Amino acid sequence: MPNYCLECGGNLSYDSAIKQYACKSCGLTFTQQDLLQGREKMFQSQETVDEEKKRRQKEYLKWWLSDKKKP
Repeated sequence: MPNYCLECGGNLSYDSAIKQYACKSCGLTFTQQDLLQGREKMFQSQETVDEEKKRRQKEYLKWWLSDKKKP
């Protein structure tokens, strides 16, 4: 499974001396746990973006179908 940096998206390589993944682009290091937590946060934030988009679509549809005449 390819690993990508959580900050810059660069490729990660495993450094067995420090037992961490190091980014080839920005130099940040991550443990396996850091990568798992970061990916989970990214996945959760993507879900909330999708949920917000669906909510806005529903609100717009409700407004569009409502009576738009103002007294």
